[in-house]
Amino acid sequence: MRINIFHAKELLFLLISVSLFAALFFLSESSRTQLDAIQKTGVLRVVTRNTPTTYYLDNNGRPTGFEYELAKAFSDYLGVELEILIPDTFGEIFDRVKDRSAHIAAAGLSITEERKQDFRFSPAYAYSTPTLIYRVTRGKPAPKTIADLEDKKIHVIANSSHAELMRTLKQTHPFLKWQESPTNSVTELLEDVYNKELDYTVSDDLVFDAQKSYFPGLKKSLVLSKPEPVAWLLIKQNDQSLQRALRRFFERPETQELLVKLKKKYLTRQNQLGFVDIETFRRDMENRFCKLEQYFMMAEQETDIDWRLLASIAYQESHWNPKAVSPTGVRGIMMLTQATAKEMNVADRTDPVQSVMGGAHYLKKVMGKIPERITGDDRLWFALASYNVGYGHLEDARILTSRAGKNPDLWEDVKEFLPLLTQRKYYTTVKRGYARGYEPVLYVKNIRNYFDLLDWELQQAQIEASKAAITPAENEGEILMPGNSDESGEAVKTMIESVPSTL
Repeated sequence: MRINIFHAKELLFLLISVSLFAALFFLSESSRTQLDAIQKTGVLRVVTRNTPTTYYLDNNGRPTGFEYELAKAFSDYLGVELEILIPDTFGEIFDRVKDRSAHIAAAGLSITEERKQDFRFSPAYAYSTPTLIYRVTRGKPAPKTIADLEDKKIHVIANSSHAELMRTLKQTHPFLKWQESPTNSVTELLEDVYNKELDYTVSDDLVFDAQKSYFPGLKKSLVLSKPEPVAWLLIKQNDQSLQRALRRFFERPETQELLVKLKKKYLTRQNQLGFVDIETFRRDMENRFCKLEQYFMMAEQETDIDWRLLASIAYQESHWNPKAVSPTGVRGIMMLTQATAKEMNVADRTDPVQSVMGGAHYLKKVMGKIPERITGDDRLWFALASYNVGYGHLEDARILTSRAGKNPDLWEDVKEFLPLLTQRKYYTTVKRGYARGYEPVLYVKNIRNYFDLLDWELQQAQIEASKAAITPAENEGEILMPGNSDESGEAVKTMIESVPSTL
């Protein structure tokens, strides 16, 4: 009997110990924060959208976009991998955060009163103003008041801040009518207004300003509300560890510098081509470019020069016309002179392959003359100017730039002095004399514009192709890891959409 009592005490002691251990374990687990969990799993899941300013795959299949680069910087800050989720519709962005399949929504989202009820936000990283967009049409006045919107065809994105805004406006303007689209992007709505299929749409000025140069004739009209902060969105809960980490991240000087860089890269691109130029470019892209694209890609393989740049140069030179001939005798897609063709072993300047290859190799040779200390885009713009006006005249302009106390290694400075080579009091003081210095400045400007326009059209085609490639079956379980596939080979369920860039 004593033995049984002794064993019973031991068993009781064991049970109490196990219970205490379990209690401590569960207490430890329950005290783990969301940030702890992210760092333990090593993955930050971010839901975003497939648009030119948020996230897309570039021509080399690499992920890029304003929100992607910013989210990648945050995941690096946390020391974890970035996992990108792209839902099928705009409204699903919020569902992904609510059901906790995504930690953050980084999709150019405005902070609104409705969203505050269910979500928390990171510090605002931009401000944008909802604005009515219309197309300038002869004999049709621009809308000046809300009353001008009566009986007009207006579309906005479903579940967006714009839809929320329209509901608010309807309280004081009951005649307002509009339709909400669950899948269209702001870019698509801008195209519909541009093609006169819609009277108006609503876009944040931040987004419209980044895209307006691709839609000549579209203008901003009524400002529909005060500027709204744009931020990342998180689930509303007691645990605020992730929100605090975001606050620390955005307060860093490195992040503020990155934001300046990303805004310049993605939100302030300006293409100064006019309506006729852009329409002609799009027509030529449809009818001519498809026959030549492979040659530009082949040339990139041989010269390591971006094929899009080569295509832009070719468009500036000949509008992609293999039979083009100038009054001075240059000819072909790259408009090579006889001397250049001979130097590059081009036997037939009107042969597309020979012309593209010859022009690409000549540009590479020109780039080799640019001083090595000149790097990045400046090196490229100098090479293009030299390609157009000659290396000697470029050097003369750099000498004039240096004499004026400016930087001869910066294109923004040198392009101010190239036109001076047309003036006797300047060109007589340098070695090579007179040059049509305005031409290389315009030449570089046009190529940069064509490059941006080509890149824009390719982005739209890639976004449309990615949407079309996803079947319903794939939507349920396709595996893709656009942010980290090269490094880890891990995967993430991805569904493609194309929705507005700031909503």
